[in-house]
Amino acid sequence: MSAESASATQKTLADLLDFVDWSGVECLNQSTSHSLANALKQGYREDEGLNLESDADEQLLIYIPFTQVIKLHSIAINGTEEEGPKTVKLFANREHMGFSNVNDFPPSDAVVLSLDNLKGKPVVLKYVKFQNVRSLTIFVEDNQSGSEVTKIQKIVLYGTTVETTDMKGLKKIEDH
Repeated sequence: MSAESASATQKTLADLLDFVDWSGVECLNQSTSHSLANALKQGYREDEGLNLESDADEQLLIYIPFTQVIKLHSIAINGTEEEGPKTVKLFANREHMGFSNVNDFPPSDAVVLSLDNLKGKPVVLKYVKFQNVRSLTIFVEDNQSGSEVTKIQKIVLYGTTVETTDMKGLKKIEDH
C-alpha cells in the first residue's frame, strides 16, 4: 500500500461518537461519581480532570450500541500509567453480557494496552471482525498496576458507517 493510499484511508476514518445510541449505553461496575460519560461524551472526555472509574474492583464492562451499522477500525483508550486499563477484550454485536458470562464467549479481539496507547495512540483492531457492528462491548479485565481501581480518561472509536438501505423507507410493491 502506498503512502498516498494509506493517508486516503486515514482520512475516511471518523470518530464514531455521533453514531452512539446514548439511550442504550451501559457500564457495569462504574463509580457513580465517575461514570462512563466522563470518558465517552464530547467535552467531558477532553477534560483531563474527568475519568471513568471502576467501583468494586478493577474490572469494567462497557456496552455501546450504535444508531446505525458501523465498521470499527481502531480504538483509543487513554488512561494513567498506574490505573489505566491493560487487558481489554472487545466483542462485536454481543448484547446483555455480564461479568458472570463475559469469559464464556471468545472476544472479537483482545488487546494489551501499552503506555503509548494510554497516551492516545489508537489500537488497530482485527478489521475483518468489525465489519457490521451494531454494538460494541468493551471488557476491561485489569489495569497496568493491578490496583483495585481502573481509570479511563477518554475512549475514542474510529471507523466508518456502513451504507445500508432503510427498509422502513421502502414502499411495499403489491402484486396484482
